[in-house]
Amino acid sequence: MKTLCRIFNVHRSSYRYWCRPKEPDIERTIKRSLVSEAWNVSGGSAGARTIATMVTNTHNVKLGRWLAGKLMKELIIVSCQERKHKYNRGGNERIDIPNLLNRQFAVTKPDQVWCGDVTYIWTGSRWAYLAVVLDLFARKPVGWAMSFAPDSELTAKALQMAWELRGHPKQVMFHSDQGSHYTSRQYRQALWRYQMTQSISRRGNCWDNSPMERFFRKNSC
Repeated sequence: MKTLCRIFNVHRSSYRYWCRPKEPDIERTIKRSLVSEAWNVSGGSAGARTIATMVTNTHNVKLGRWLAGKLMKELIIVSCQERKHKYNRGGNERIDIPNLLNRQFAVTKPDQVWCGDVTYIWTGSRWAYLAVVLDLFARKPVGWAMSFAPDSELTAKALQMAWELRGHPKQVMFHSDQGSHYTSRQYRQALWRYQMTQSISRRGNCWDNSPMERFFRKNSC
């Protein structure tokens, strides 16, 4: 060992100190445990600053954000916060499709008026989209579909499910907002194939489709 220390230019005393078993850092171990506990309490959403505050206030253990960040790296945990959802703005108002429903939500029989809308759901890693078809008579969903893209294929699948489950009804009025997934050629062809009449809300007026807004409990109104 003396020869190896001379070859690598390492003092023997330094080598002996390096080989000496090190005592565990009890304080650091406790803080690691508290960081892990705070992260689990937050559902995995808390970052280093929040965790440091939680540990300091809850357990009266002084912990800075920088040390909290280092301990998080040692524990291989990160802040997984829900991303903000962004919708692309639509184009011009579709004046070629009238608002035939005109807020006449009190229908007298099933399969007279259906409403549709799309909402978004955070799955933990990305946004998923849920399209629902609602029968205004019972205010219950009659068709739905989920996808990772809010496109016409998604809304068409929900419409197809409703049409098949309800026994291929005819002369149904379908009402929705002016989203491109409802005004596209693909979707309008599906309505024509099922012999349905299309009605859409006025641009920027959520009250024209309030039954669907209420069903999703949206706050846009």
